[in-house]
Amino acid sequence: MRWLAAGCRAGLFGIAVLLAAAPAAQAATPVVLADAMRRLDAQPLAATWFDAEGNATLEQVVGPGGAARFTKAAAPDAIQDLGSKGALWLHLNLARGQDERQEWVLEFPMPVLDLVTVYQRSGNGWRAESAGDTLAVNSWPEGGRYPYFRLDVPAGEARDVYVRIRHTTPANFPLQLVTAAQHAHHIQLEYLALGTAVGALLLLVAGCLARGWVYRDRIFAWYALYAMVTSLAVASFTGVAAHLLWPGLGALSDAPMAMLAAAAGVAGLLFVRNLIGLRRRFRLQDRLLLTLAVVGGVLAVAPPLLPKMLGLRLLGAYLGVTTLALLGVGLAAWRRGDVVGKWVFAAYFPMTLSVLASFMRIFGWLPVSTGSQYGVVLAMGVEVPLLLVALTIRSRDRHSAQVREQALSTHDALTGLLAPHLFQDRLRQVCARFKRDGQSAAVMFIDLVNHARIKEHFGAAVAEQSLLRSVIKLRRLVRDVDTIARMGEARFAVILEGAALRASVTDRAARLIAAGLMPLPGLKPDVTLQFHIAALLLSERPLEAGEIEAALAGQLALMSPRTRRPIRFILPEAVPPSSDGGQDSSLFMPADDARRSRPPLSAVG
Repeated sequence: MRWLAAGCRAGLFGIAVLLAAAPAAQAATPVVLADAMRRLDAQPLAATWFDAEGNATLEQVVGPGGAARFTKAAAPDAIQDLGSKGALWLHLNLARGQDERQEWVLEFPMPVLDLVTVYQRSGNGWRAESAGDTLAVNSWPEGGRYPYFRLDVPAGEARDVYVRIRHTTPANFPLQLVTAAQHAHHIQLEYLALGTAVGALLLLVAGCLARGWVYRDRIFAWYALYAMVTSLAVASFTGVAAHLLWPGLGALSDAPMAMLAAAAGVAGLLFVRNLIGLRRRFRLQDRLLLTLAVVGGVLAVAPPLLPKMLGLRLLGAYLGVTTLALLGVGLAAWRRGDVVGKWVFAAYFPMTLSVLASFMRIFGWLPVSTGSQYGVVLAMGVEVPLLLVALTIRSRDRHSAQVREQALSTHDALTGLLAPHLFQDRLRQVCARFKRDGQSAAVMFIDLVNHARIKEHFGAAVAEQSLLRSVIKLRRLVRDVDTIARMGEARFAVILEGAALRASVTDRAARLIAAGLMPLPGLKPDVTLQFHIAALLLSERPLEAGEIEAALAGQLALMSPRTRRPIRFILPEAVPPSSDGGQDSSLFMPADDARRSRPPLSAVG
């Protein structure tokens, strides 16, 4: 019986030794790399060991008993919390076939990875290479958006590769084995996509600065600032900024990403505040966004001064509250009938989802994946163009209001005709062109002489209607190149371009008078329009603009309300001698005499 018991104990001990040695045996089995594979997910191939204290050295890991610490590989999406001082060790045993030609690269496609160190055999010792966003990219073995290392695995040999990872926030750590050619091709595609996105953002910035300069509209400057900060935040989050913009900056460690993310939140708050016009319409929401902007300004400078985990949690909470606030502001404006609010809501809805996903990843509730890493980038790619649409709508509305405001100062509000000062400018140009090129023109002043009686008998509404009818009749007799203006309550002025003969001017004036006296079917009250017209041909009397206005106004003043000659011309310079042998230098036609005084054709209709 003792013999049997001793045999059982020995068997159990042997089984225990075999179970303990199983991980080491598994780790010692080499992974054969073939050129045809191109890309492998290395996470299931690597044995792992978590160093809770983070003080283990490579000598302890590769020394006697070190292999026994490694267990089987963790699940690909397993989230591990290394803490502020813990370290995760990985062990890969790799081999290349004798006839394989491709070199291999070990990738860590995680731009926000704090620090990773790869140990490989070099002669009789070990070579250590480190990379990560806590180090300046210039100090990496090879610069890039994320850490990667070229493997020294000679053909026909097996080599051990050890990896030490330090990362503050809970995460899974993607690991890829890629051929050098496939790695180069993939990097080119990544930079093509990211370059297109960032280039589009910068193009929007340049376009908005140009439009802001042209329209003198500060809202475009706010958008340009927002798009610029957002572009820098995207570049920092994807690793492009550290690789290409500040590769030698290591003083701030990995703080620039958090700082730019907070600054992007502040820029978004200020831009939406100005876009929707909260200060004038929604005071409570305006104060909320301003308060969040001040908090964001503090967070933008705080990351280098705070523990990383605390700073990231504060940043995640701030960005979550900010995007929800912007989403709520857009929805509230939309419900109040502001079409811009609809576009703001549509822009920030995907951003809110992506920020919440990033916040969950910071706390270790979601694994690191392509979707979780670049969801914010895609959301920004949707958000920025949609906000540009909202900005265009708002700018169009503001520009239309400015155009209407300018039109009120340049055109008559009732008739839509030119204001007197613009007519005077146009008249000066016509006079100058006549002196320079000899191009003639005719100028007419037209009075609606029964306007006062219409207003007295039928009221202001009918009087205004009579003015509008006068404008309609007048426009039918002139060309698009001619100028029409309202010079007084019932006085209009016309410049007929190229007119050199009295016959053409008289014909139009006569047709206007006839049209005014013609009753309008169905009009109640039946009011006719009585016009007096004074005209001047520059080819007959080349006066200055001010003199022309005075002469035409004086001619109209000399005309009796009962005149039989409602069309008068300013006399030309050369006047035939009068019967007494003298020279009549008057500008005006002779005044009406009593013999022509008859009742008016129709004073009121």
